[in-house]
Amino acid sequence: MRPSTEAKHPSGLLDILGIAAVVLDSDGRIVFWSPQAEELFGYTPGEALGRFAARLLVHEENFPFVLRLFATVLEQGDSWAGAFPVRHKDGTTRLVEFRNMRLLDGLGDVYALGIAADHQTVRRVETDLALSEQLVSQSPIGLALMDTELRYVLVNPALERINGIPAADHLGRHVRETLPFLDVDTIEAAMRQVLETGRPLLDQYAVGRTPADPGSEHAWSVSFYRLEGRQERVLGVAISVVDVTERHRAALEADRARRRLALIADASARVGTTLEVDRTAHELADVTVPELADITTVDVLDSVLSLRRLGGPDSGPELFRALAVKAAYPTEAEFAPDREGELAMYGADRIVTRCVHTGRPVLVARAGAADLARIARNAEAADLLARAGVHSYLAVPLIARGEVLGTLGLIRARNPLPFDDDDVVLAGELAARAAVSIDNARWYQSVRNSAVTLQRSLLPAAPSHPAALELASRYQPAQASNEVGGDWYDVIPLVGDKTALVVGDVMGSGLDAAATMGRLRTATRAFADLDLEPADVLRHLDRITEGLEHYLATCLYVVHDPARGLCRIANAGHMPPALVHAEGPAELIELPTGAPLGVGGIPFETTTVRFRSGDQLVLYTDGLVETRHDPIDERLQALVDLLDDPDRPLEATCDRLLRDLRSPGDPDDVALLIARARDLPTGSPGPGRGER
Repeated sequence: MRPSTEAKHPSGLLDILGIAAVVLDSDGRIVFWSPQAEELFGYTPGEALGRFAARLLVHEENFPFVLRLFATVLEQGDSWAGAFPVRHKDGTTRLVEFRNMRLLDGLGDVYALGIAADHQTVRRVETDLALSEQLVSQSPIGLALMDTELRYVLVNPALERINGIPAADHLGRHVRETLPFLDVDTIEAAMRQVLETGRPLLDQYAVGRTPADPGSEHAWSVSFYRLEGRQERVLGVAISVVDVTERHRAALEADRARRRLALIADASARVGTTLEVDRTAHELADVTVPELADITTVDVLDSVLSLRRLGGPDSGPELFRALAVKAAYPTEAEFAPDREGELAMYGADRIVTRCVHTGRPVLVARAGAADLARIARNAEAADLLARAGVHSYLAVPLIARGEVLGTLGLIRARNPLPFDDDDVVLAGELAARAAVSIDNARWYQSVRNSAVTLQRSLLPAAPSHPAALELASRYQPAQASNEVGGDWYDVIPLVGDKTALVVGDVMGSGLDAAATMGRLRTATRAFADLDLEPADVLRHLDRITEGLEHYLATCLYVVHDPARGLCRIANAGHMPPALVHAEGPAELIELPTGAPLGVGGIPFETTTVRFRSGDQLVLYTDGLVETRHDPIDERLQALVDLLDDPDRPLEATCDRLLRDLRSPGDPDDVALLIARARDLPTGSPGPGRGER
C-alpha cells in the first residue's frame, strides 16, 4: 500500500517542541544521540556517545535520584515522566521535560529510552493549546475547521447551536451534506478561493434558514481564513460565523421604512395629478404595484360616482364599478377581478362589501380557498387566484370627508411575505390620499359635466346653412382637468341672404363663464336681428358686459353679404380671422384689435374685405393657437400653413386644425367656425326688406 500524500509532510508540532531522543545501555552509557539532543543539551554526538549520561548531564547532588530512577525503569519496566534539571554544555542548568521507558531488543538486551523537550517550550505549547481549546469551545462565535477537501474536522459548540446540528454530524462531511438549504455553492466557492489564494474573505453576508430555527430567516457574517503549518503547508480553512440576525432585521426594517416613506412621497407626487376619477384610480394602482402588491384593484361604489350616496355604514349588497386593475407581471390572477368599467353587485358576505360597510381595513394574512371565494368575482375567478398562488389579501376603504367611496384591493402571489399590520397602515395612508383626489375628481366631473351640458346647450345644435355659405364647426372642451370655459360660436341668418358669423370667448371658467357666454350669445342674436353695423353690435355688447360682474369677453362679429361678395368685420380684442382664397394662399386678416367687451368706452371699427365664391373664412378662439411656450406669431403662422388646400372639405379642415394644433392636456377650450362662400342659387331674391 502506497503511503498517502499527507504522510510525506512532517508535523509542524514536533518541530516546535524540538523533541530529542537519547538511548542508554544497561550500564547507563549513551548509545544513541539524536540531532535534537545536540540542540537541547549542547553536546555533539562525538561528545556524548559512550559516556555515562549521569556524569554528562546531571549535577552530583542529583546522582542518587537519577540512579534509583534508572534502576526502576530498567529492572521493573516502569515508565517515568516529569521535569528534571539538566546540566547544559555551557554550564547552565535547564529544566527539561522527560518521558523515560525501557526498551528490549531482539537479543534480550535492555535499554532505557529518554524522550526530552525543553520544559518552557512544552509548557508554552501546552498553554497555547489549552487556551485555543477554551477559546474554541467557549467562544460565542461559531467556529469550524475544514480540511483541504472541505470536510469538517472541528465544530465548536457555538456553531452547533447556530446550525442546530451536533458536532458529530458535521465531522467528515461537506457543507452541502450538512446544510443543504443554504447557498452551498457560494460557500464552497469562497472556501476554494481562500485555499487557492491564501487571502481571507471577511464579513461575507449570508442569509438562510437552519434546523436551529427553520421557521425564521437568519443572517450571518461569515469569514474564511486559510490555515497553514510550518513551511507554508496548507492545512485547510477556518470559518468564523457570527449571527447578525438582529442587525439584519433592523436593517431590513429600516430599509422597509425608507421604502414606505418613499412610496408615500411617490404617491403624493403621482396620485391626483388630474381631476379625473379613472385617471386617479390608475395612478393609485400604479403606485402600489409592485412595491406593495402583486395585483391591485380600485373599485368605487356606483352610487358614489352618481353622487347618490349619503355616506355612513350600511348593510346588504353593494354595486361597485371597477376603475383600475394593475398586475406587476403577466399572471392569470389579473383576470380574476372585474374588468375596468364593469359594474358588479356583491353581497354583504363579500370582503369588499364588508370593507365599505365597516369603513375598516380587512386583512387576510393567509388566504385559503374559502377566503379566495369571498375575494374573487365568482368561482372560476377564485380558481384563477388559487392557481396563480395568491396567498394574502388586503382590502382598504377609500374614505374622504367621512364618506366611504370604495376600496383599494391588494393581492400577493409572487411576493412570499403575507400582508401585516405595517402594510395595513401604509395602504391606509395611500388610500386616504387617493380618496381625497377621487372625491375631488367626482365632484369636479359632476360640476364640469353640468357646465359642459349648459355650454353645449347654449351653442347652436347645428349651424344653419345659409344659401350662400357652406359651414363647419367644432366645440372642444379643455383637455386638461380644468373647468369649462366660455368659448362660443354662432351663425345668425339676416335679411337679404346675409349671415352673421360670431365667435367669442368669455374670460374665466366654470358655470359662471358658461352662463355669461349664454347671455352674450342671446344678446348678440338680438342685436344682430336689428341689422346693425358690426361695430355697433359690439358697442351694445360692450355695455351689457360692463354689468356682468367684471367679466370680460373677446368677440369677432362678421356679416357676410353674398350679393356684394363682401364681409364686414368688427373685432373686440379677439384673434384675427384667417382668409383662405379660392385660388391663392391663406392669410390672416389685419383688423383693428379693439378692446375686449366689458372694458367700456372704447370705440370699435368695421373693416370690409372681399369674400368671393370658394373663399373660406376661419374663425376660432385663442385655445386653438395659444400655448405656454410657443410665441403666438409662430402659432398663427402654423395655423395659416395648415390652410394649404382651399378644396379640402371643411369638416376635414376642422379635424386637421384640432389634431395638429391641439395637444393632450391643453388647458383651454376651443370654438372653431369655418365658412366657405358659394354662389347664390338662381332666382334668389335680391336685397331684402330692411337692408342698409
